[in-house]
Amino acid sequence: MFAGRPVIGIAGGIGSGKSFVAAAFAQLGCHVIDSDRQVTLAYRDPALRERLRTWWGDQVIDADGEINRSFIASKIFADLAERRRLEGLIHPRVNAERVKEMMSAAGGAGGKKPPVAFVWDTPLLFETSLNLQCDAVVFVDTPVELRRRRVRETRGWTESELAAREKSQWPLDRKREISDYVIRNTADAGSIRVQVKDVLSRILAKCEQRA
Repeated sequence: MFAGRPVIGIAGGIGSGKSFVAAAFAQLGCHVIDSDRQVTLAYRDPALRERLRTWWGDQVIDADGEINRSFIASKIFADLAERRRLEGLIHPRVNAERVKEMMSAAGGAGGKKPPVAFVWDTPLLFETSLNLQCDAVVFVDTPVELRRRRVRETRGWTESELAAREKSQWPLDRKREISDYVIRNTADAGSIRVQVKDVLSRILAKCEQRA
């Protein structure tokens, strides 16, 4: 719980539709913390960018002056030590920003109504042990064929590129098994919203019982 409100983690494979599920929670009054957005903001820090340049050279910055995430991915997915080094640099910043954002939202920043719950849309929820800080974890279960099509269409990844990235993460079966709730995503938006509403009601009811 944070400020008396449950913390809900979202887990699932790459391309499973976690962000869509998180958006459905937001429509029901939850505040979503998007770790990918926070990583993007961290990459804009000049000091961090210079650190990456000293590690891996000028290629970390693309022709538009932005972080070359494709190049960085090629470094960290080929070398576990390099991935751990990057995580040690990025994760503390993202964790600090997450807490700041939650504190701001809980206080009704900008005149907004405080959220009914916090939702963490975090790709490495289990790998970084953030699941241990959640009151509930929701696994988004999506057929692999659908995930492959999504990453091909939205990211230009081949099947082997998707497999290489998922190989660096926990097995999906393990994530599904230890999650508290499962939302089945078969590309039916209406069905997802119904499932999210049901799951949120159950989480809020359980947290009220604990209180």
